[in-house]
Amino acid sequence: MSQPLWEVFVRSRRGLSHTHVGSLRAPDAHMALRHARDVYTRRQEGVSIWVVPAAEVVASSPDEKDAFFDPAGDKPYRHPTFYTVPDEVQHL
Repeated sequence: MSQPLWEVFVRSRRGLSHTHVGSLRAPDAHMALRHARDVYTRRQEGVSIWVVPAAEVVASSPDEKDAFFDPAGDKPYRHPTFYTVPDEVQHL
């Protein structure tokens, strides 16, 4: 019997966001976490690990990107070109 697939996310010392680093197979969450530690943080490059069952990940399809993201197209106020930025503003 095949073990469930887990997606692994690691937060490094350099940043605050967890980043997807790969996948692995394990019988349960506890073992997935231990395997993720052994495989993806061998050089102590992480301070936090998340493991998520791959079957629970829901994602949009790249093939449907036009229809999926189309509702945002009719909201011009979300684009920075709608606003006048003063010259004094250095970083926006």
